[in-house]
Amino acid sequence: MTIRVVLADDQSLVRAGFKVLVQAAPDLEVVGEAANGDEAVVLARETHPDVVLMDIRMPESDGLVATRKITADEALAAVRVLVLTTFEIDEYVFAALRAGASGFVGKGVQAGDLHEAIRTVARGDALLSPAATQALIARFLSGPGDIADAAAERLSDLTEREREVVVMVARGLSNDQIAQRLCIRPLTVKTHANRAMMKLGAHDRAQLVMIAYETGLVRPAAPPR
Repeated sequence: MTIRVVLADDQSLVRAGFKVLVQAAPDLEVVGEAANGDEAVVLARETHPDVVLMDIRMPESDGLVATRKITADEALAAVRVLVLTTFEIDEYVFAALRAGASGFVGKGVQAGDLHEAIRTVARGDALLSPAATQALIARFLSGPGDIADAAAERLSDLTEREREVVVMVARGLSNDQIAQRLCIRPLTVKTHANRAMMKLGAHDRAQLVMIAYETGLVRPAAPPR
């Protein structure tokens, strides 16, 4: 099955380079190119790609605005946004994840890693590097510690098993690893995660991770002294 990709970057040479990289894989196809956020949204609505490879910093309408529009559009619920970034730990990256992006890759990414990143987000999984995840956690820990009432209400809708799965997803475990720990099948893990996403209003697993930390459901252990 071919994964359909839209490229969004204001530099034509960058788009050309990524097009060559993407189409070097037999299961990936570029179905459109956009030079700004508005064009990316239009193309997403016209072509319904599996993944939009989105630069954040673009003139006119940037990738952040475009990501919000795409992830908020019910008609584009199956479209995933993979952010292109120069620096992983970046205000724009955090904002993009909050807006619904499924993850991000550096602009210097190797072809094989890019292909796997696209495949990962296309199947609905999160793509967060260890460094970025740690920075994300630290960012949440620096904020207020109390769980907001609205968030607490949302969490109360989860079953005990769903909460267990969300905690493990937020800690970076794969479906297979979670299945091993809970002595259930990977498909059952996926079902619990999907139900939790529906109840919490998460677009995908990346947002599920964000919600877990934002609400205080998951907090990392204090570093050893």
